Amino acid sequence: MTVDDRRSDLKKIIMDTKTLPTLPGVITKLNSLSENDKASVQEMARIVSSDQVLSARILRLANSPSYGFYRVSTISNAMILLGVNVVKSLALSSSIFEIMEKNSVGLWEHSLGAATAANIIAKKLGIHEVEEIATAGLLHDIGKVIIGLKCADGVLEIRRRIKADQLYIRDAERQVLDTDHAEVGGWLAKSWFLPEKLSEPIACHHDLTLSEDHRVKTAVVHLADVLIKASGFGDSGEPYVPAIHPMAWDILKLDEKMLEEMVVELEDKLIEVKNFSLEMQIADTIET
Repeated sequence: MTVDDRRSDLKKIIMDTKTLPTLPGVITKLNSLSENDKASVQEMARIVSSDQVLSARILRLANSPSYGFYRVSTISNAMILLGVNVVKSLALSSSIFEIMEKNSVGLWEHSLGAATAANIIAKKLGIHEVEEIATAGLLHDIGKVIIGLKCADGVLEIRRRIKADQLYIRDAERQVLDTDHAEVGGWLAKSWFLPEKLSEPIACHHDLTLSEDHRVKTAVVHLADVLIKASGFGDSGEPYVPAIHPMAWDILKLDEKMLEEMVVELEDKLIEVKNFSLEMQIADTIET
């Protein structure tokens, strides 16, 4: 079997929608409505609101430090403030986040932290669509969860190689699976019909040279990921803090002073994120 055949087979296994933890009924309707220009926010909100557990999770995330609204009380309000794409992403990700919280609180907190960092960076640099950039940060490591679900044996070998050969996760994944969590996350985002401005930062957050149409958003998510790893908040599973990609400095026109200011602001915000994560876990325990 060639490398391409292995990747193709793995992609089919990973993208087998029958075994992916999604919410087919709600999502199918939401996808259909979001493609209809005449569909109102209220119509889409009614669809999401039909699932009470899903609605509660979306509202908690919408009020999280990653977005910073603290006033989102209804799904229609969330759709107006965050945008349909963000709410759809949160809906699609809801059950996967639940798995993350139960099986890997560290990865869940890393993802929340990256969303918060992406929000801070985007605002600091005056970049538009802050909420979507934060959502890309929230979803950037979703591929790790799917690999864990679909390739349990491979995960054990990946961990062994990381430790034995002192590799970054992405390099070990490519050795074992002929793909990596970023690419898998990109596959997943496309299978969910998320827009390119979300799927591209997810797929390219480690290698900005792969980004074509949304380099600024991708560079923000990349920087957010590095800053959260450097902060020691959560646990991405990565034993080392990678360097900021040279292209990120150029794309975002960064300098050391700006970076220091972002780090200070992020450190203050991460206390809120930790408290929010604990509240989410307690709320989910009560619900279940």
